[in-house]
Amino acid sequence: MLKYCTRCVMPDTKPDLHLDDEGVCNACRSFERRTEIDWAARKKDLLEVLERYRHQDGSNWDCIVPVSGGKDSTYQVVRMLQLGLNPLCVTSTTCDLSEIGRKNIENIKHLGVDYIEMTPNPRIRAKLNRIGLTQVGDISWPEHVGIFTIPVRAAVQFNVPLIIWGENSQNEYGGPASAATNNVLNRRWLEEFGGLLGMRVSDLIGMEQIEARHLIPYSYPSDEELAAVGVTGLFLGYYLPWDGLSNALIAQANGFTTYPRAVEGSMVNYENLDNHQTGIHDYFKFLKFGFGRATDLACLHIRRGRLTREDGLDAVRRLDGNFPWEYLGKKIEDILDPLGLNVDEFIRICDKFTNKKIFMRDAEGRLLKDRHGNLAKINYDNA
Repeated sequence: MLKYCTRCVMPDTKPDLHLDDEGVCNACRSFERRTEIDWAARKKDLLEVLERYRHQDGSNWDCIVPVSGGKDSTYQVVRMLQLGLNPLCVTSTTCDLSEIGRKNIENIKHLGVDYIEMTPNPRIRAKLNRIGLTQVGDISWPEHVGIFTIPVRAAVQFNVPLIIWGENSQNEYGGPASAATNNVLNRRWLEEFGGLLGMRVSDLIGMEQIEARHLIPYSYPSDEELAAVGVTGLFLGYYLPWDGLSNALIAQANGFTTYPRAVEGSMVNYENLDNHQTGIHDYFKFLKFGFGRATDLACLHIRRGRLTREDGLDAVRRLDGNFPWEYLGKKIEDILDPLGLNVDEFIRICDKFTNKKIFMRDAEGRLLKDRHGNLAKINYDNA
């Protein structure tokens, strides 16, 4: 039986989530402690760090901002410009870019920045999508790796040491740039946040005729190259209060375009707008762990007092885990076709990665699905 946080609606199957003696998860406890943070002091610290990397003579860019075109990276660029920095924006092109994703990338350019977009070989990318899906249950594996490798390669190539990341997922520290000593990004630090899921880039050599030369975009620079440039990074969310809705409002005020309705599998219209494969990625999270993007969002808004737990639970029951027949208006057949997969093959892969302990099954142990192919969890709350 799934156990849920008594304050939000997150199940204990979420990796690295722990419930305390009161049944409250560590994410809620971490958010509680935000009230103890001196944000004015944090912002002062941020300004001091940025000043160390600013090129007063204008001879080079002051920092690199990895951007997807989403609400958060738009917000990051806006903040850097407000603080007077000259950023180089670097995009690792998403796997199956949507029309609205392209529009928001172009909007970032027109905020007034220099911009580089790296598009990895699409034939290799399709193979990596398929390998990620079949081997570790993550169609977005190459995208999650490239988000961390391509901006770092750009930092080395253009000799721009400082990388401005966004949300601090661990909510524990500001990143190497905040340290007085030993502030160089290394491979171990990057791999901690790189979403490898136990599959190393080197493991791919030899799979589906993939060679080392095909994996350059997904490979980190050497530790020697990182040290020579002094590549370092900070999480903006450590220094400034981080809130997805607030970021979306600021992004929209600066030209960001939202979706006409709530995105499939979600409960908002302002995030995950760039990649048609995201619906499949989020669906596999539901299959493995019993929660999807609607749960993530409900928890964020419950913690901020915008949503009651009861209303969050209602939204999760209706929106989480529906079979991804389409995403951002693109049908699943068209999303899978470049990967060389059909829907029946996809469903077999889904069943392989489904945690059968947390979903309803028949007397023979087979997963129960409704006429739309949707599963039902054995319990949606602690009752």
